[in-house]
Amino acid sequence: MMKMVTILVLLIALLSMIAPLPLDALNVRGHLLKSKTFLSPAFFLHPGSVSNKFYYDVPFPRGHLALKSFNAEVVDENGIPVPLHETYLHHWVVEPYYALKNSDSIDAQKLPKRITARNSGVCTKTLGQYYGLGSETRHTATWVPDPYGIEIGNPEKPPEGYEEKWFINVHAIDTRGAIDKLGCTECKCDLYNMTIDEYARKLPKDYIGGLYCCYDQTQCKVREGFNGELRKLFLRYTVTWLEWSDAVVPVKIYIFDVSDISPPDEKSGTACKVEYQVEECSPENRAKNECIDVKVTKEVLPRGGDIVFGVAHQHSGGLGASLHGQDGRLLCASLPTYGSGEEAGNEENYIVGMSTCYPKPGSIKVTDGEVLTIVSNYSSDHQHTGVMGLFYILVAEQEQPALCFSFPVPWCLPSWLTSNL
Repeated sequence: MMKMVTILVLLIALLSMIAPLPLDALNVRGHLLKSKTFLSPAFFLHPGSVSNKFYYDVPFPRGHLALKSFNAEVVDENGIPVPLHETYLHHWVVEPYYALKNSDSIDAQKLPKRITARNSGVCTKTLGQYYGLGSETRHTATWVPDPYGIEIGNPEKPPEGYEEKWFINVHAIDTRGAIDKLGCTECKCDLYNMTIDEYARKLPKDYIGGLYCCYDQTQCKVREGFNGELRKLFLRYTVTWLEWSDAVVPVKIYIFDVSDISPPDEKSGTACKVEYQVEECSPENRAKNECIDVKVTKEVLPRGGDIVFGVAHQHSGGLGASLHGQDGRLLCASLPTYGSGEEAGNEENYIVGMSTCYPKPGSIKVTDGEVLTIVSNYSSDHQHTGVMGLFYILVAEQEQPALCFSFPVPWCLPSWLTSNL
């Protein structure tokens, strides 16, 4: 015991000498952190057209790793970022799946070629992604704070005979020459001349806009006589990671959907509609300058822990969203930034970023089965169709290390070390 104490004292002295490096620098910064940029397969758009493609087995870091960030944007074939007022990025999502290794063998012919590998969220039929953003992609942080990481590539996770791979879904709308750019991005059905969905099912009469009207290869109305070249585009994405080790605290991904309005005790995970409609405010509310649509839902968090990151996803017209605990306390608020110019990343009237929450480690705790409240606010100055109110959080179930020090700067011993003392 005395020997262990001596080692601990020496270690504390050593770490004090290398401070004032912050805790995250001690854990992963430097040679351990790796980053690489990739391109999706090309997709092609002409004025008014829509591309909503799913690309499987995309280039991605391999091995047992901890994901630290995933950033993406649409670029042309010369690598130049494309502004939202020309190509609107409705969304991109990235998600792992398990692929059958020997699909040509006789025994494998009876097995599915792909098995989903979803996040831990409550929407079991949709929203299974690990990362996903839209127009806000260029100015929204995705960094997973240290010592946390999203675990991927664990060789024990895939079912026997399968291996982990990744797919990316990119939904982009070309609005060059559009008679109503906002209407095209909100997928208003009359602008697409759509009465059926992509599976040839008739749309409900009260469905006037949303994803069912702007699926792959649909066409939004453009000005008569407008000519524009066919563009070859890519999703350029940069992944940052480090090798998995006991020093990394794993986090679980939860995505909540404000359009899931069934009571918390009756939720099956299949009621997440993903999108909803904002009606124009009444004359009475307009006179009182209260044109704000507030949508609220409650979701049960399956497993508790520490919230270490949070961010919302909204479309144009969004005013921000918030997540609250069962006792009403604010867990995270995420607000939009609107652009004010023409250049990529600062497009006027488009959401170009969402603020993120990085609570002090251990300061925001949630419990198993806690009922969380999601609030999504939109301007109702005029009608909006196909809007979204999603909230994405990372939860660490593992307790933070208890052995912390304040001199010469605040720092803590990693859990893998304190667990052996």
